[in-house]
Amino acid sequence: MFVVSKLVWVFGQPLSLAFFLVFFALVAGLFRWRILSVLSATGSALILFVTLYTTAGNLLMQDLEQRFAKPADPDSLQCMIVLGGAFENEVNTARHGIEFNAGADRFIEALRLAQKFPQSRILISGGDGSLSGIYEGDAAAAERFFPLFGIGKDRLIEERQSRTTFENAVNTKEFLASQGLVHCLLITSGFHMPRSVGIFRKLGIDVVPWPTDYRTDGEVRPGFDFTQPNLNAQNMATAIREWYGLVGYYLAGRTSELYPR
Repeated sequence: MFVVSKLVWVFGQPLSLAFFLVFFALVAGLFRWRILSVLSATGSALILFVTLYTTAGNLLMQDLEQRFAKPADPDSLQCMIVLGGAFENEVNTARHGIEFNAGADRFIEALRLAQKFPQSRILISGGDGSLSGIYEGDAAAAERFFPLFGIGKDRLIEERQSRTTFENAVNTKEFLASQGLVHCLLITSGFHMPRSVGIFRKLGIDVVPWPTDYRTDGEVRPGFDFTQPNLNAQNMATAIREWYGLVGYYLAGRTSELYPR
């Protein structure tokens, strides 16, 4: 499932689809299949235009982010689960540093809560999600990050084996049981929360959704946007990838709901 998910994304992301359609248009042109050539070229142009110059990707992202609202801070907190995906693992492995990617808010929010609730435990779930398996994961980088801000290593529970969200949940369940921890906050990006909650619910893990790392302002409307094509493409790719995951996990029986809320 891990390898299949990687391959599906390599070939199924919007820009890859656009490239393959251009390639097919060229091949169809060589064989003088003019209708197929025109249709393929048109499809490629349409994918590129919608991805780069409309708010479609932002709308998809916004809908994912709005499935779960973040509640007010609790009066007390026993534990929190932070899903990996926030560190630049290739860079950190080579430079032995602490470099974040766009998902850094997952750990910033965990740090805020850890300082506010000094009795809480922090379970970091994240191994090397690459096909090569040669890089350190988020759990390893987190071991360097939290102590810099006064969070003792004795408060950290590191789950270093998971490569996917499903493995996050399966391995986390074992750690929670061994530590006697229940009703933890589940901290991950807002767009990633529906799939994450669906898996945790399927496995019977009681968590409180705690979304962070928002990519939209919640007020996106359908329309054109010629000002930020790179950001539009990034949000489209991220949202499409989440939907691949939602559908794939649902069909594989790893979630009981297609679109949890």
